[in-house]
Amino acid sequence: MTTPKSRGVFQSPDGRSYAAAFFLVATLFMLWAVLNSMIDTMDKHFQNLLGLSKAQSAWVQFAHYFGYTLMALPAGLITRKIGYKGGIIFGLLLVSLGGFWFVPATYIAQFWGFLLGVCFVAMGLTVLETVANPYTTVLGPQEKATFRINLAQSFNGFGWIMGPVIASKFFYATTGGAEAASKTLYIPYLIIAIFVLGLVVLFWRAKLPEIKVEDEYHTDEPVRTGEVIAHPGLAFTLMLAGAGVLVFSVYAILTYVMMIEIRGWFYLTPLVIIAVWLWRISRRLTTHSIWGHPHFSGATISQFAYVAAQAGIFSFFINYMTEIPTVTDGLRQSGFVNWILGGSDGVGQLEGLWRLTDSGASRLLSVGFFLFFIGRVIGAAILSKASAHRVLGLYAAINAVLCALVVMKIPQFSVMAVFGTFFFMSLMFPTIFSLGIHGLGSDSKKKASAFIVMSITGGALMPKLMGRLGDVYDMSIAFLMPLGCFAVIALYGFFWSKLSGTNGSTAVAPHRHG
Repeated sequence: MTTPKSRGVFQSPDGRSYAAAFFLVATLFMLWAVLNSMIDTMDKHFQNLLGLSKAQSAWVQFAHYFGYTLMALPAGLITRKIGYKGGIIFGLLLVSLGGFWFVPATYIAQFWGFLLGVCFVAMGLTVLETVANPYTTVLGPQEKATFRINLAQSFNGFGWIMGPVIASKFFYATTGGAEAASKTLYIPYLIIAIFVLGLVVLFWRAKLPEIKVEDEYHTDEPVRTGEVIAHPGLAFTLMLAGAGVLVFSVYAILTYVMMIEIRGWFYLTPLVIIAVWLWRISRRLTTHSIWGHPHFSGATISQFAYVAAQAGIFSFFINYMTEIPTVTDGLRQSGFVNWILGGSDGVGQLEGLWRLTDSGASRLLSVGFFLFFIGRVIGAAILSKASAHRVLGLYAAINAVLCALVVMKIPQFSVMAVFGTFFFMSLMFPTIFSLGIHGLGSDSKKKASAFIVMSITGGALMPKLMGRLGDVYDMSIAFLMPLGCFAVIALYGFFWSKLSGTNGSTAVAPHRHG
């Protein structure tokens, strides 16, 4: 008996190749990485320019991820109406609009103006991520979906390296200080806006196939579809939960409770009750609803935790590197280190100690993102041989340990641990995404993708907590926030097989079909 020949990574059932479509869509991953990494360098810039605290500067992350929250569900609906290609073009136009807004925002020179531009760009990126992430999973055999999305995310890793380099040039001017740098902040956004318009033309002319995939959980069946409105009360519960989150976050931001004082936990209690209620309702849903599958709902929670941890570490990297470690004479005199830090502009004396400057720390952030990129490449290779959920659980557990080392303030080791988190974070987002939409039908993938993208609102709320911890204690203690987040992700990874009702061999790429 002969076994069926395994299909190639980008091969359709009828033998066509989706490679060209895949690599064209992969350019979007690099685009949003550049924009996201530029966002993560803004906090220190506005701290210097406007005299903000760390918690206040995290308004940048709030605006960024609030844009994701606003646009996630509309993005899913739009994609279902106009398809993958139409969704990509719509998202690119929104990104371009946000980029052009930074020109008048620079002349307005008010914090709210920059935050509005950040939100506009994020809304466009929401559409792109909602479309591109699930699209890469259907451009070939289902059993190789996780490999494809991680391969696409390798392009994303390269984009993360470029953002801090751009920021060090335009956000941290070496002459004139923060005020002079604020006048050049619009330049990279203007260039990107023009480039994005070129991508609109390219995608308009490209042929991107609309693909239907096997609906293992029957979530696309008519009448019993996975729509939110398929269950009475679920839509109301979601709206109530969203309103509760909004009220709590606004109150916490304005009063700086941030769950450090006992009062903060009092205001958090209603959200816990709502979350439990929502979970109990979701357990009563039919298997034809996306909310009836714990591996999907678990993915939304894990993605919330992951983006919270990522946004916190990326955003406060410059603060940590300029406040905690000192630069030894050996490092300061090293030609290689000087090249990475940008020469004498990268190091300065503070209270008799040599420390990194904001510009030097911004350039050093590129080293972290290089490790992030390498992690994506190596991770894609590992996932071609190993079960995705086990790798996710292991990587998250390692990162929890690394964050604990940062909190412990062990000289040299704590600094290396910060860089280590970049490597082990690298494959988490795409892997959680792929595991969350595993087995869902074509329409349900689009709906589920919208909810998973919306869950990255964790990046809007949790950096405020990390910033508050940094203000009250120091940036080492602030790493308790990502430590808790990685612990949640590790649990999801290790228990994914039970949540999905599989033996754990599916949703990976080792030439198997499950």
